[in-house]
Amino acid sequence: MTQLLLTSEQIGQLVAQFFIAGAGTLSFAILFACPKRTLPYCGLVGAVGWFVYETAILFGLEAFAASLLAVIPLTLLARIFAVALKTPVTIFLLTGIFPLVPGAGIYYAAYYFIQGSNELALANGISTFKIAVALAVGIALVLGLPMPHFTPRK
Repeated sequence: MTQLLLTSEQIGQLVAQFFIAGAGTLSFAILFACPKRTLPYCGLVGAVGWFVYETAILFGLEAFAASLLAVIPLTLLARIFAVALKTPVTIFLLTGIFPLVPGAGIYYAAYYFIQGSNELALANGISTFKIAVALAVGIALVLGLPMPHFTPRK
């Protein structure tokens, strides 16, 4: 008998987190005053990125590897929506990456440093740095791919 890789509870949590990440990304897009026609797409980009990240974490990847794996489809989706909607890719990329940015890691690194716990500060700082580098590398990999050139029809 085959076993499912994810339990129904884990699948339910993933679905809930998908919608929560989409709502958070949508809120961030509104805060950034993105054009109204791009708002649902911004939310979808962030939700997909978070879904891939959480799925990778469930399968045992470390946070930096999961971040790298998540930012690749996120950036691809941002490029696709940018071409389809004729808008800059940064509209989708800046808002979509919001759930993946390691803000808590930066906070705790600074907190532990101020408290004098240098070992904890260094550990949090290194893990946060690895995640930030993974995000940057993933974005650079996808944005480095050549864009198809479209010629107008006559």
